[in-house]
Amino acid sequence: MYTDSHCHITEDRLYERIDEVLKNMHEVSNCMIMCTNETEFKRALALKETRPHFKIAFGWFPQDAKDITEKHIQILQKAIDSNQIDCLGEIGLDYYWDKSFINEQKELFIKQIQMANHANLPISIHMREATKDCLDILREHAKTKVIFHCFSGSKETMNECLKMGAYISFAGPITFKNNRQGVECATLCPLDKILTETDSPYLTPVPYRGKTNEPKYVEFTTKKICELKEIDVETLCAQISNNFQSLFKEA
Repeated sequence: MYTDSHCHITEDRLYERIDEVLKNMHEVSNCMIMCTNETEFKRALALKETRPHFKIAFGWFPQDAKDITEKHIQILQKAIDSNQIDCLGEIGLDYYWDKSFINEQKELFIKQIQMANHANLPISIHMREATKDCLDILREHAKTKVIFHCFSGSKETMNECLKMGAYISFAGPITFKNNRQGVECATLCPLDKILTETDSPYLTPVPYRGKTNEPKYVEFTTKKICELKEIDVETLCAQISNNFQSLFKEA
């Protein structure tokens, strides 16, 4: 019944106990596995063989931009051409850790957007400490559906994202005490543009904050949105499921 639109279950920390993680997902009806390297991608393909309803996203992460070569681009293009991925991501800009290679990040971001445009694949956006540059690039280059993963911006930024027709995905931080900005955005975001995610194994929601996150905990983010919007769980889950499925339909 729940939707986890962004989880890293093929990352080592979760994949080493993948059977347990999958068993715990019995109430998660929609899931998109995010892959940021070849190993994670191959693991996701194997999982999809027995769980064809799982969606797979693959893309080169902005902080890896200085290490991405033409060979990496060809690997991603082959995955696209083989219809092995449902979404290109997570891609974007991240100036939080290291600002020494911003140009390389921008070049990689634009290249991957163009690849997604050509294949009519949605893109999942990572945007950290780079709001203006990220939005400017998307306005200029993006022609496909856009998801702002783990949205943490202001309501003003959210409104700019919504003007693009983008989806806003909320994760565990909206359950954190004193996260007024996240609560405000989740409250104001139109129902037909909301997605839920875990970003597991990161950003575990309350009441499990501090523990390793996994898809089953998307329940708590969903219920927080229900509380904020004064809506019942079944109605919200149905709407979010429709939003998620609409990403993969022809425009």
